[in-house]
Amino acid sequence: MPGRQPIEMEDLTLLGNQGTKYLVEYDPSILESFDNKHAYRDYFVKFNCPEFTSLCPITGQPDFATIYISYMPDVRMVESKSLKLYLFSFRNHGDFHEDCMNVIMNDLIKLMDPKYIEVWGKFTPRGGISIDPYCNYGRPETKYEEMAHHRLMNHDMYPETIDNR
Repeated sequence: MPGRQPIEMEDLTLLGNQGTKYLVEYDPSILESFDNKHAYRDYFVKFNCPEFTSLCPITGQPDFATIYISYMPDVRMVESKSLKLYLFSFRNHGDFHEDCMNVIMNDLIKLMDPKYIEVWGKFTPRGGISIDPYCNYGRPETKYEEMAHHRLMNHDMYPETIDNR
């Protein structure tokens, strides 16, 4: 039956909530998930998050990035408003770019147990260098593990022209 029934969404507390609190300290507990009604099919869900910020753990200076999260859901899916608030919680979090991307991926794996996921951060240059960490995961001992290996080995084969974003 198309459409969601109210009982299917009763665990989602953030979507439509007018009293949203924006946390500025890292907090993975804000992530919420819901059932995938199409778990029988392989498909991608992609989030483009152009306003990610975190802090350099040494200097405390802000880092800005666009984060791309693509995943193939299994039984659970991440609710988008909770993902937005979760990413916002990195605002005062001090960590290296590479660590932030792996932490995000690990938290989403813990939340959803997806078949496949990849997280790619494209950070704006600071000090003349941009850093674009990419990480991925495929469920072990499945075709998704092979897919993850293949996508990692072929990642960014044709890099974009950097124009200071």
